[in-house]
Amino acid sequence: MSKKKRTTTLVIAAIVCVLLIVGIILTNTGGEHGSVKDVMRDAVVHDSYKVNFFGMEVNPAVISAFTVTGILLFFALILRIFVIPKFKKVPGKFQMVLEAWVGFFDNLAKSNSPHLNKFLGAYIFAAGSYICFSTLFELLGLQAVTTHGHSIAMPAPIADINAAIQMGVTTYLIILSGGIISNKLKGVGLTLKEFSLPISMSFRLFGALLSGALVTELVYHYMALSFVLPVVVGVLFTLIHALVQTYVLTMLASLFYGEVSEKHEKKPKEKKNKKK
Repeated sequence: MSKKKRTTTLVIAAIVCVLLIVGIILTNTGGEHGSVKDVMRDAVVHDSYKVNFFGMEVNPAVISAFTVTGILLFFALILRIFVIPKFKKVPGKFQMVLEAWVGFFDNLAKSNSPHLNKFLGAYIFAAGSYICFSTLFELLGLQAVTTHGHSIAMPAPIADINAAIQMGVTTYLIILSGGIISNKLKGVGLTLKEFSLPISMSFRLFGALLSGALVTELVYHYMALSFVLPVVVGVLFTLIHALVQTYVLTMLASLFYGEVSEKHEKKPKEKKNKKK
């Protein structure tokens, strides 16, 4: 970069910073209207803003869930019909990314459950992809109109406590099925022993995603912090949660599935030598 261009870039950056500071000083009258308590309550229970779905008032996260599911199914169909049949022995960039994504979950299933992993690999791939892309969905900033006529941004599906509980319970049932297939009634006992697993999975997933939303709301609520910083905070928290929660849930699912589906062979009883 030449000296002239570097100077011009620094001048533009300085002007932008000065304008932001002046804007903060002139408009420092507080952030959003309403208390922080109301903003946080709506972020948790979603009872203030409802959207119309075929005549029913539902949480915006429901529409987000259907949208993400439809996009993923459509993308998978396109890949299966037009992309996968054209795979080459020497992969291109897109093929390498796709194989790395699938291979990550497949290796995770095989390493944690070497005796029974085909269905497990398929499930954690589907669950991990859904968690990751549904978390990133809120970065699109798609708008919806509430029943009161207000415009709101569509939230991440897992930001709804019901969606997080559903994911935790479904994962628990998958783990239970692995125990039943391998160890029959004993597998049921091994799975039921971890009765707190669906609760911990649900609240871990919901709490991690909710924390990012609440931090962003707190930053945006105050005008002195509501320039540029919320964007950076929101994007960073979203990206981190998408990757971390995908890894955590799939890792826990594969570990517990491998534990309850491991076959426990009965040790043969030693026969006592009888004296003649």
